[in-house]
Amino acid sequence: MTGFHLAWCCVMRKPVKSVLLFVTVFTISLLLLSGMSSGKATIQMQDHTRQAIGAGLLLEENEADRHRRIDVLAGQLGHKEGSLGGYHQEKVTINGFENWRTWTDNSFETLLVEDIETIAGTEGIADYNITTVTTAVRPVDFIRIEDEDVDQYSDLGGVSLVGNKDMSMDSNFLSGNAFIKEGRMVKEGEQDVCVISAELADQNQLQIGSRIRFGKCRENEDSMTYEAEVVGIYQVNQPIAPYMFGDTYRSENIIFTDLDFPEKVDGKAGDPLYEKAYFKIADVNDYETVKKRVTEAEIAWERYDLIDNNGNMNTLSANFNEMEKYSRVFVWVISGAGLVILFLIFQFWMKSRNREIGIMLSMGTSKRQILQQMMTEALMIGAAAVVLSFLAAPGVSGLTADYLAEQQIRSGEEQELLDEGKVAFSYEKSGQDVLGVQAEITSGMVMQDAAGIALLITISVCVSGIAILKRNPRDILQDL
Repeated sequence: MTGFHLAWCCVMRKPVKSVLLFVTVFTISLLLLSGMSSGKATIQMQDHTRQAIGAGLLLEENEADRHRRIDVLAGQLGHKEGSLGGYHQEKVTINGFENWRTWTDNSFETLLVEDIETIAGTEGIADYNITTVTTAVRPVDFIRIEDEDVDQYSDLGGVSLVGNKDMSMDSNFLSGNAFIKEGRMVKEGEQDVCVISAELADQNQLQIGSRIRFGKCRENEDSMTYEAEVVGIYQVNQPIAPYMFGDTYRSENIIFTDLDFPEKVDGKAGDPLYEKAYFKIADVNDYETVKKRVTEAEIAWERYDLIDNNGNMNTLSANFNEMEKYSRVFVWVISGAGLVILFLIFQFWMKSRNREIGIMLSMGTSKRQILQQMMTEALMIGAAAVVLSFLAAPGVSGLTADYLAEQQIRSGEEQELLDEGKVAFSYEKSGQDVLGVQAEITSGMVMQDAAGIALLITISVCVSGIAILKRNPRDILQDL
């Protein structure tokens, strides 16, 4: 009788013990798959304040991933001064006390051009626009709009520049809130041109063709300045929402320029800071199809939020509070608990089969062969349980991901209540609703689960088998 046939007979001869092991392995495998899939789940969200306009898609930086990248780089630098990947830290002494100063540069914060171009090359995308971050600069030969009743001490005393690749797709003009009163928009590829507000033009008697100069904020009048030609004057129906507090960012002081101009004035030529990108879909009837194609583009999606015209976006679990972290902890807890439970089950196996083991040893069967038979029995049952768990995993994984997402939402709400009144923001936090969670079982997860279960069974059988290896047949038979 072969070892496999003998193992099969033992499995069928002891159905209670076999069923106990089967149910245990099935449960462990199912929970491991659920935990792994939850850690890679996609959370479908709706943002109340951010959405693409018209038949388009909006790409912005994901704030959670930004903080994660900072933590990773800070950990790599440790307690030493230096720079890494656009993150910088140095020691400073303030009032005799040593502190750390940290900051990030444009290369860390910007949307990556290669990723934008990859999305723009997706079938169904007609055109795209890139918009720079709002950049505060110093007006040199013109006067900005100010509120005379407001103390300007803490204000930068400047105006705001917003650069666009294609100004016609800037959100303010796409929405219809801003429109050209005189002249034209900035054309793609132009250099050193701008469009100013009607209020700024009236106050400084500026007209189409006028040239105005800008310098870097907080620098003296003798510093480098840059000149731009006024090619258009715009007007708004409602004031543009300010980027930050202060007259520097008020609606009338916002100046639209070509894509490269803000970085030059800010002293960072060749090192742009792109805040968002807009992708225009060619056929509105193919909106959902094109959106799906875009999400399949091979870029680092964890860095971004892709927002549709309803404010819907898919967020990776890694960027949804600490869902990925808790999913990982969940997997480790299940693995540890599973190992303990399997060890106890195999201890029960060994003790209930003392007579069989003693007889086999007295007949000359080696301890290694006995242990090998036990291992074969366990792996046979485990394999059947794991295969069945693969069939049940998709449904259970969805429930697990929903539960973890709900816990993260509650945790976030509790943290917001604790922070209320303690943390000040220079912006209004956008409200977001979770619409659903998608947890997918991949082939990689299946392989990891199968390998993990096999490892747990192997360790449990080997540790439990120590009792056999340490005793001789006579001692075992005397215990009967």
